Amino acid sequence: MNIMLLYGTETGNAEMLAEDIVGELSGEHDVGCCNLSDFSPEAFETGRLYLIVCSSYGDGELPASAQPFAAALQASTPDLAGVHFGIFGLGDSEYEETFGFGSKGLAELLASQGAVQIGERITHDASGGDMAEDLAFPWAAQIVALAEEKISETA
Repeated sequence: MNIMLLYGTETGNAEMLAEDIVGELSGEHDVGCCNLSDFSPEAFETGRLYLIVCSSYGDGELPASAQPFAAALQASTPDLAGVHFGIFGLGDSEYEETFGFGSKGLAELLASQGAVQIGERITHDASGGDMAEDLAFPWAAQIVALAEEKISETA
């Protein structure tokens, strides 16, 4: 499957996790990786799966590297029908009122332009006992399996 990992990060944690997921999937799939700050909303392709790793920052805002992408997406309002994505969040439940809002907001923004979310959005809790990759690797495998069915149905 043709997969693009996109990440939005403030401190580099989402980037490191995205690169780890690329390593995990690249043996069986054609996988690329790109910072959301370097990705244009017009670059989305149908038939390609987008796995997004996005942290939250401040009061639940998008991290710095995702903000230009979100602004461009809102300004250009592309038709993302036929685009499939899965999203994984990074957050800290110590900030209970805004926990995981960065990935949540990004998922809602993509869906508002017609993109289809595959599977559930999972958010790793930095205050929990799990390592992010312990949640992200099975999540990514599940999203890819679901996408293989969904994308082949629409192709």
